[in-house]
Amino acid sequence: MELTDGDGMDKPEDMSSVYEFDPITGNIPATKVEITVSCRNLLDKDTFSKSDPLCVLYTQGVETKQWREFGRTEVIDNTLNPDFVRKYILDYFFEEKQNLRFDLYDVDSKSPDLSKHPSELDDFLGQAFCTLGEIVGSPASRLEKSLGGIPGKKCGSIILSAEELSNCRDSATMQFCANKLDKKDFFGKSDPFMVFYRSNEDGTFTICHKTEVVKNTLNPVWQSITIPVRALCNGDYDRTIKVEVYDWDRDGSHDFIGEFTTSYRELARGQSQFNIYEVINSKKKMKKKKYANSGTVTLLSFSVESESTFLDYIKGGTQINFTVAIDFTASNGNPSQSTSLHYMNPYQLNAYAMALRAVGEIIQDYDSDKMFPALGFGAKLPPDGRVSHEFPLNGNIENPYCNGIEGILEAYHQSLKTVQLYGPTNFAPVVNHVARYAAAVQDGSQYFVLLIITDGVISDMAQTKEAIVNGAKLPMSIIIVGVGQAEFDAMVELDGDDIRISSRGKPAERDIVQVCVSEGGGNIKKASLLHSASSFCFCRSGPRFPITMDLRS
Repeated sequence: MELTDGDGMDKPEDMSSVYEFDPITGNIPATKVEITVSCRNLLDKDTFSKSDPLCVLYTQGVETKQWREFGRTEVIDNTLNPDFVRKYILDYFFEEKQNLRFDLYDVDSKSPDLSKHPSELDDFLGQAFCTLGEIVGSPASRLEKSLGGIPGKKCGSIILSAEELSNCRDSATMQFCANKLDKKDFFGKSDPFMVFYRSNEDGTFTICHKTEVVKNTLNPVWQSITIPVRALCNGDYDRTIKVEVYDWDRDGSHDFIGEFTTSYRELARGQSQFNIYEVINSKKKMKKKKYANSGTVTLLSFSVESESTFLDYIKGGTQINFTVAIDFTASNGNPSQSTSLHYMNPYQLNAYAMALRAVGEIIQDYDSDKMFPALGFGAKLPPDGRVSHEFPLNGNIENPYCNGIEGILEAYHQSLKTVQLYGPTNFAPVVNHVARYAAAVQDGSQYFVLLIITDGVISDMAQTKEAIVNGAKLPMSIIIVGVGQAEFDAMVELDGDDIRISSRGKPAERDIVQVCVSEGGGNIKKASLLHSASSFCFCRSGPRFPITMDLRS
């Protein structure tokens, strides 16, 4: 039974959010990248002066493929070499191919009508296409491309620079205590906890953190809490942060003790007289003339860390090495028949080609030379019919590299004409193949991603588990894509999302495997690449990537 002030328990109207909030699944703003645009040697469209350029950024819908205007720079008068001040700020997702289009115009008014196709506009200066990954993955995250779009004309070049906004990756660690909080329980003291809210532009508040409950005390000391700065204030250090203090009740009808407000800038002062807050219950204050407060909350410690992200290591020079391994077992069906998963339809990619392109087109943006080892397994090779689970698709054992995704597809098509599909479905050889390369480079300069595309049940489960456990100590990740209609339940065991795999009683140090079932190719790329990026940042080889890092935020 709880004490009240006579008119029911004091709870704000939005109290449901306090105990429905899940800090694990709660949305946090995405990683943001700032794009700066410069141009050189633009076309001169003006007779008596130089062009007055404007850059318009269009983004392409993932599903619709429609181009939509994202934003415009300012107009810079009378120059062919503009350095635009206005930036584009984009949400960055490693796991998605984010197509961008930059159109340049010579503008005479502040809000030109650009609804026509660019080539139909007299003042069109040229355009460039790229992906956000290309910009980020370029040396120093600086990409220079030639402008095109006007036949027979040299349109100059565009220079695109990317920078991750620093406040998107800071995390604040704080510890609080309270003194002389209101007593809310008849047969004990209070069971206090705190709820943090960030303010929104429209004056509303969004919950961003809850502390643990400290039982039966009016002077609690809470454990240290760590909150991403973007969750706490969305990067605005002066934005109001509201903190509410409650007395926990088993039935969920928590009693409101009081609240106070602060800001990130104030908290960053650390332990001081500025960070001792009076907990105020406005209803009590209105009723009682001698009301002072419902206790105080004191900041005991404050520290901030800038967490390293996938972008940090890419910009720091870490090279992504992509290897593909394709299943050539007989269960795929005769490649000459249309029912085969390896059937080469001249008008449509087969399941293997679709899965390869879906993942490969993302990865290749982060590989500077675009040369990828491509392997096959489960086939009899000419001339003696020897079964191999680690053969180069291009037939060159000394140099199994293919030029880009198109090069892999070409080598894959040629292999289907020369090898005989056989079996069994063994993964361990290709996993160990990549692990050998990863073991040789553990200084953080390189990271290895193996894509295995398969149609069936794995035959060497014990050996593959051992290879994965050994590989978990190395800078590598594995994406396994299942194609066709076979049962892939056993293969999911390799995916350590729920239960970390082990071999000979030894658990894997980290989860390096993502298993995806393709239902048409493109839909597998997001989950698999998100997992690989996260695994990359969890890797303990080379640079000590922070264990708290999560690229999903």
